[in-house]
Amino acid sequence: MLRIDDLSAWYGEAQVLRGVSLEIAAGEVVTLCGRNGAGKTTLLRCVMGLHPGQRGTVELAGRTLSGQPAHRRARAGLGWVPDDRGCYATLTVAETLSLPPVVGPSPWSLEQVYDAFPHLHARRNAPSTTLSGGEQQMLALARVLRMGARLLLCDEPTEGLSPLLVAQVGDILRQAKQHGVAVLLVEQNLHFATTVADRHHLLAEGRVVESLENSEVAAREKDLLAYLGI
Repeated sequence: MLRIDDLSAWYGEAQVLRGVSLEIAAGEVVTLCGRNGAGKTTLLRCVMGLHPGQRGTVELAGRTLSGQPAHRRARAGLGWVPDDRGCYATLTVAETLSLPPVVGPSPWSLEQVYDAFPHLHARRNAPSTTLSGGEQQMLALARVLRMGARLLLCDEPTEGLSPLLVAQVGDILRQAKQHGVAVLLVEQNLHFATTVADRHHLLAEGRVVESLENSEVAAREKDLLAYLGI
């Protein structure tokens, strides 16, 4: 579903990604782990077309996205779940969920969204920015599911959430996975990552330094937590 080949990125003269290559199959969840400043969010932004200073190849389902702007990548089937949630004060919850275009074969209906996120149904007429942080995170995730995106780019979706909401995010990602949706997940909560992911890439100084199967991460969790400084 996603192929990244020899991707490098810069902020001015400072290089933050150095020849990153990875692949994600349909229905697969892959995490990016690493310390702050390792380049995880920059990698997601490069895939989404939001970072101009990049070089390399990004393909979605065999289609080259390199050089295309973010809105064309979204239309091709990329779903962006940013760490700041990206909610608009001028839109209600219901409007936020009604406006996105359908870009994939299996968009979630409003009924499915409200069944999965009952808090959003209860607040459907409220301005999006009046929601709690956890509710805004649910809205950001529901928005891309409504689009039927084929690949979700999720930047720390569990950050600041209660354990109950973290479990709910996990349930939603597993449901998406069952429908063939691929997920590239930036996640500091390593325990949560092992409950949803198939593989994990450890990013350090802009490079993938290690790729691990889920069983390997579970066996080395204590050492990896120490390395990540968590």
